[in-house]
Amino acid sequence: MNSTDIVHARAAIAGIGQTAYAKNLGRTELDLACEAIVAACDDAGFPVADIDGISCYSMEQVTEVALITTLGIKNVSYMAGTPSGGGGAARVVGLAALAVASGQADSVIAFRSRNRSKAASYGADPLQGGRPWAKAGTRLSDWRQWHHPFGVAAPVQEMALIARRHMALFGTKAEHFGMQAVAQRFHASRNPNAIMRNAITLDEWRESRPIAEPIRLPDCSLENDGALAVLVTTPERARDLRQPPVYFLAQAQGGGPIHVGLADYFRTSASWDERDHAGRHIAKQLFARAGVTPDDVDVAMFFDHFTMAIPLSLEQYGFCPLGEGGPMIESGATRWPDGSLPVNTHGGSNGEAFIHGVNHTPEAVRQLRGTSTCQAEGAEIALVTGAITDPSGAILLRR
Repeated sequence: MNSTDIVHARAAIAGIGQTAYAKNLGRTELDLACEAIVAACDDAGFPVADIDGISCYSMEQVTEVALITTLGIKNVSYMAGTPSGGGGAARVVGLAALAVASGQADSVIAFRSRNRSKAASYGADPLQGGRPWAKAGTRLSDWRQWHHPFGVAAPVQEMALIARRHMALFGTKAEHFGMQAVAQRFHASRNPNAIMRNAITLDEWRESRPIAEPIRLPDCSLENDGALAVLVTTPERARDLRQPPVYFLAQAQGGGPIHVGLADYFRTSASWDERDHAGRHIAKQLFARAGVTPDDVDVAMFFDHFTMAIPLSLEQYGFCPLGEGGPMIESGATRWPDGSLPVNTHGGSNGEAFIHGVNHTPEAVRQLRGTSTCQAEGAEIALVTGAITDPSGAILLRR
């Protein structure tokens, strides 16, 4: 295994922590963030006061100063933020690894705290809880002016159009999205921390309410409150802590010229194969830096604001040829326990919870520790990705 990535074997995940997930927990995002961070440190047996770096979303409402003051952190040497929503799912942890590997900090906490349920809105700002697109107002001056007047206001509407284009180009069926929804809800049914604990059938998916055709209710990420935290430190320190370290193989980031994938996600079928775009761009960096291939990956945690993102991610990250993501799901490959590449074994964003996908990294850690509720036998390498339509990133982890 040859690697040129700075984080390769120079950073490790030592602790993971989370809050309960539910609609309208009735708690502040600072309160939730602190609980998750303390839990991650407790998991590792690490003093909270010794955190010396913080990695978060640039849209995070919990400030570094608030965390330092509330948690009694002695001092920090590194602070960084990552843009976009789902695009930051893996990148926020990747930034923490970069800081540790480069010597900018010794022990960095990466976190996301979110009051997403509709009733949890606490201000007019789009980021102050609730649904951000519902607070857009009647006058728009940014890219939304080209979408909202034409009925494309919420992410589900944008992704439905991308799904339709994929179906038209490659013959993907709406049932392929439904099959992934069924698989993830089955995974969630085994996870005591999941919000949606009842498995569903494909017939129940077909009978469910359409939200934006072809996307149905079980395809959608949940609207809930909660927080996650991941403690990243040096391999040397991690080996002295409570849990077996999970090491970084590589991290990669990428962002195309247009943030909104709807504008050019697919141009023509003739040009699609040549496009170094979204996950394809990130995957080229990631696997080259790690010195491994998609065939070496045992489990994958793909960002899944909607289940239609899974077949596209399978294609873009090289697990199957373009256009074959749907048939790969249909083959059962993404379903635990018999699939060749179990995907989102915690239940994902439509089963466990939606915290902008940051809950995917703790599940990858559990898989590599051997403690997942849908444990892949002998899992040694795990992939975690961000959104395929935002400036994004991905990480590869090994036990």
